[in-house]
Amino acid sequence: MRRRRAGRLHLNAEINVVSLIDVMMLLLVIFMITAPLMQGGVDVKLPVASARPLDDKSSVVITIERSGRIFVGKDAMTFREFEGTFKAQIGSRASRGVTVRSDGRTNVETLVRVLAVIRNAGVTNVGIATEEPR
Repeated sequence: MRRRRAGRLHLNAEINVVSLIDVMMLLLVIFMITAPLMQGGVDVKLPVASARPLDDKSSVVITIERSGRIFVGKDAMTFREFEGTFKAQIGSRASRGVTVRSDGRTNVETLVRVLAVIRNAGVTNVGIATEEPR
């Protein structure tokens, strides 16, 4: 039998990476499942037209539903709320422009009223989103 020296223990300095790989794989699976769910937005049926694609992706997106509800980004509001708060909401982002996504079945009057509010807020770069013809 060997005698151990007093106070000297053999230390294992290796890192067990198997458990770290398990945790990483679990997180990867969780993110792969939840990533498509996080891509939300307002679902509208855009009008069909031949148009040049918009270049600037950093513009503010305004969506108009068929029912007349207006979304600035993901914030839903009525037309009166939109009219009263749009200038404050856009702030310094007005120079980047605004993209309007309107349902193809939306009342034209609602679209024109929204465009008037955007113009009165001082935004000159306005694009209207459409779908390409098939």
